[in-house]
Amino acid sequence: MRSCLPALVTGSLAALLAALLAALLAVVMPGCRGADDDVVRLWALGREGEEVARLLPPAEPVADLPAVRVQQIPWTAAHEKLLTAAVGRSAPDLAQIGNTWIPELVALRAIEPLDHFLLSSNLIRRSDHFRGVWDTNVVDGKVWGIPWYVDTRVLFYRSDLLEAAGFDHPPTTWAEWYEVMQRLKQLGRRDRYAIILPTDEWPQPVILGMANGAALVRDGRWGAFSEPEFATAFAFYIKLFRDGLAPVLGSAQIASLYQQLADGTFAMVITGPWNVGEIRRRLPPAFESRWATAPMPSPDGDGPGVSLAGGSSLVIFKGSRHTREAWRIIERLSGPELQVRFFALTGDLPAHTAAWRDPMLADDPKLAAFFAQLGNVRATPKIPEWEQIATKVFEAVQQAVYGRRSTTEVLSGLDADVDRILAKRRSILDRTEGGQ
Repeated sequence: MRSCLPALVTGSLAALLAALLAALLAVVMPGCRGADDDVVRLWALGREGEEVARLLPPAEPVADLPAVRVQQIPWTAAHEKLLTAAVGRSAPDLAQIGNTWIPELVALRAIEPLDHFLLSSNLIRRSDHFRGVWDTNVVDGKVWGIPWYVDTRVLFYRSDLLEAAGFDHPPTTWAEWYEVMQRLKQLGRRDRYAIILPTDEWPQPVILGMANGAALVRDGRWGAFSEPEFATAFAFYIKLFRDGLAPVLGSAQIASLYQQLADGTFAMVITGPWNVGEIRRRLPPAFESRWATAPMPSPDGDGPGVSLAGGSSLVIFKGSRHTREAWRIIERLSGPELQVRFFALTGDLPAHTAAWRDPMLADDPKLAAFFAQLGNVRATPKIPEWEQIATKVFEAVQQAVYGRRSTTEVLSGLDADVDRILAKRRSILDRTEGGQ
């Protein structure tokens, strides 16, 4: 079965060729580390790669911790670079990865399970983390990564416009949400909308589907988008476009998310914690009292709706000669005090729940919705093919929104696409379960 596993990993032909080249170089140029033998190599992504070095030796002497060499990887290149390094046996000792990438690396047998470290650790406990985010790191009953920072998506809204529409609180049910949006649309001109939902993004319809109990993928083998749970949520989502409550626009057609929120072109958007800081940076301080955040509405109002379990985790790669040292680095970066410092540097929300008691987080009303929402988040299907399936989801949204096909036809087509994507996975699983 080992030889079949890489075929489960989605990725471009360029990434595969690069991986093969890296594997060849690993054979013909062994032992290239040399002076790095006593240094733990950490790959970190985007701005996190710039800031994490401030928290680790040798930048800050810490007893009993090894020296760490941090390499910053752009987010745009990270996915392919990590897969290439894993296949080419040139991976770092540990790395930051997006939570949804863990199943791919597990399928490649590229990372170490961490359960044995957790058994003896006094610093990292499952109970100190948000359950849904922790679950993104569990595949086949084993823990493969430790949440480093978390994110999820909530409802950003113009509180002053909701008050003008007769609502002194954010919507808590889908019915109330729809009513709010109708009233908001009636307040403005024809070119103003209740909500912005870019048609080339998959998280919004997936969030609504999961909130309604949708599995998305059945048994890890078949698409489940035509089933009633997702179909009902999808119909609600498409209705927002057809009723003129959301404009039919892709991300590139949105002139300025922040300015259009400020001028009332739209009153709501579903987005993540990074936009708390962006709104504050891009809009004047006087605007602060005019907007707020809230957990996602739920279909029936029984607590907050479900949202995505997002963020980044820290993993240890197989083949590392510094697994114990890498684990000590993970323990350090997981501590609540250091996570508060990291939040101050980057705006990334802490994965350790105790860090949220710090006044910098606890006293910020815009962050309260995120803490509440993180108590009700779900992982996307933990299969290597999810990234490819996600692309098909927003393609289905565009087909339905632009009226090319009915929602029933669109979802049937989406399931057919997903079934094709998962065909090789089914074949491998069937052979494995059949004892072949």
